[in-house]
Amino acid sequence: METSIIIAGFGGQGVLFSGQLLAYAGMDNGMHVTWIPSYGPEMRGGTANCTVIIGDELIGAPTVAHPDVAVALNLPSFEKYAPLVKSGGLLIANSSLIPAKSNRTDIEIVTVPANAIAEKFGIVKMLNMAALGALLAKRPLFTLDALLQTLHEHLPARKHHLLEANKLVLQRGYAVGMETAVPA
Repeated sequence: METSIIIAGFGGQGVLFSGQLLAYAGMDNGMHVTWIPSYGPEMRGGTANCTVIIGDELIGAPTVAHPDVAVALNLPSFEKYAPLVKSGGLLIANSSLIPAKSNRTDIEIVTVPANAIAEKFGIVKMLNMAALGALLAKRPLFTLDALLQTLHEHLPARKHHLLEANKLVLQRGYAVGMETAVPA
């Protein structure tokens, strides 16, 4: 089985790290993975997205036109990727920045106030962890504990002082994902 995921938002929202973390967790759990980043020339505020594919067999191609899952951290990403999610797929939307609703009734839509969770349990830059938690609650590619372990092992050393806060944000996003499923 193979799951394709696109994570998208502004630069500075942790889009690329989110994808890397999923890829590392997949590898750490014996899965095959691909991770393809894409970003604009700006360091912060430009567009950023990445495609992650996680599977139990070799992955044929690292690109995806219609992902199984899309994580939209801002409104432009929501508008671009919500229509592309496969029927039966999942859309995680950061309701802190996305006031729009999707007209799709053929996918599961989970709204998570990622910015608000990050600010409450850490700092706003951790919003990506809230979204990842919600994703994992709805698509258990591996356990939450496995992702927490991967976070511990792969968080850059210069950010280790933020490890516990990142874990709290991830866990709260997971809890929101477990209790929230809003049809389009």
